[in-house]
Amino acid sequence: MSAAPIEGRVVRLGDDVDTDVLLPGAYLNVTDPAELGRHLLEGYDPEVAARVQAGDVVVAGRNMGCGSSREHAVLALRARGVQAVVAESFARIFLRNCLNLGLPAVEHPAAARALADGERVRIDLGAGTVEGERGRWELPPQPPFLTELLRDGGLVPWVRRRLHAHDRER
Repeated sequence: MSAAPIEGRVVRLGDDVDTDVLLPGAYLNVTDPAELGRHLLEGYDPEVAARVQAGDVVVAGRNMGCGSSREHAVLALRARGVQAVVAESFARIFLRNCLNLGLPAVEHPAAARALADGERVRIDLGAGTVEGERGRWELPPQPPFLTELLRDGGLVPWVRRRLHAHDRER
């Protein structure tokens, strides 16, 4: 079973967006996700930060999420209502944090370069497509494990579901 397509407005970022500008280090002691979301991107550009709304899709250039390995940046994206991140490339740990926390992360250089700030985008992970106002791009097939992980909302809910299913089988 695949997730429903994601449809949202593009919020465009540049290259080498590190986790310190996604969520400044001063907020690492904050445990309330909603509070983390209020500080999303304030270290990047306050004007861009103010535009991010629930339902948006962040689109970035190369090396998205570089810097420290903190999960807080992804928690802030999710808390702010960002549905997915599309980038030319991701820092490895940031990509893993996205998946572990159930935030779809799509690495597609051509789509990331073409999608413009403010345009509408549709991402269908099940069909393997990204569609913008000026193009459509194919994605490589997604492993079933990854489909389940994102459908369940991340690694912890995925493990809980599997443990619960295992307990019922006994």
